[in-house]
Amino acid sequence: MSNKTYNVLSIAGTDPSGGAGIQADLKTFSALGVYGATVITAILAQNTQGVQSIYPVSDQCVSAQLDSVLSDLYIHSVKIGMLNQAKIIGVIAKKLIEYPIPWVVLDTVMIAKSGDILLDKDAIITLREILLPLVSIITPNLLEAATLLGCNIAKNETQMRQQGRKLLELGCEAIVIKGGHLMGLSSPDWLITANQEWCFRTPRINTLHTHGTGCTLSAALAAKQPFYKDWSKTLKFSKEWIQKALIYGKNLSVGKGIGPVHHFHEWW
Repeated sequence: MSNKTYNVLSIAGTDPSGGAGIQADLKTFSALGVYGATVITAILAQNTQGVQSIYPVSDQCVSAQLDSVLSDLYIHSVKIGMLNQAKIIGVIAKKLIEYPIPWVVLDTVMIAKSGDILLDKDAIITLREILLPLVSIITPNLLEAATLLGCNIAKNETQMRQQGRKLLELGCEAIVIKGGHLMGLSSPDWLITANQEWCFRTPRINTLHTHGTGCTLSAALAAKQPFYKDWSKTLKFSKEWIQKALIYGKNLSVGKGIGPVHHFHEWW
């Protein structure tokens, strides 16, 4: 492992309650020892009980933020989160071509834990056709995978793997398809590339502290990939780390709904 400090960028929406979005990403970056920078795509009014409203940032503002960061900082990896408008997705795709970044993690955020829809329909099409071919890895859950493919939700791991293969055909280099919605004693995530498949299983944790889990996992992948330079090693570390963050979430007392994971469980 290198002692070098890596710079990692989060492009995402906000969560004023601190458990998801940009706020969760910065906490993850700090906890895992990388320097975090941010570009905000939307201001959300949300908390542990759901998303109350979304205020998109203009595509010109997103473009200006990206130029400010990418013209000044060398970014080793980027995590892309909530992108709810097609124009913003187009801007980000353009900047990824203009400023090549070694590792690009796309968290295909479409639906909040509360069930709130976060993406416009035309944005889903633009995401699939314009952005996916430019990223290193995507991290959809079962519902998001089905939405991207326009098919039924996978009901078992065989269907998960089949959908993962179909998603690879859209142009990304690798996919982590998350099986947390499957019923069972364990939570299986499949890492799929053109040449190989890996299954990572963790015991299912009975907890209400899952707010921001998807944001946090994708941020952890972006934070650790510059160290490992191997998605299977990066995912193994990230899964083990977030498992502890889920377990220790019970030590937090945040909100009246679905509480956040504990990003700093190793520190306090």
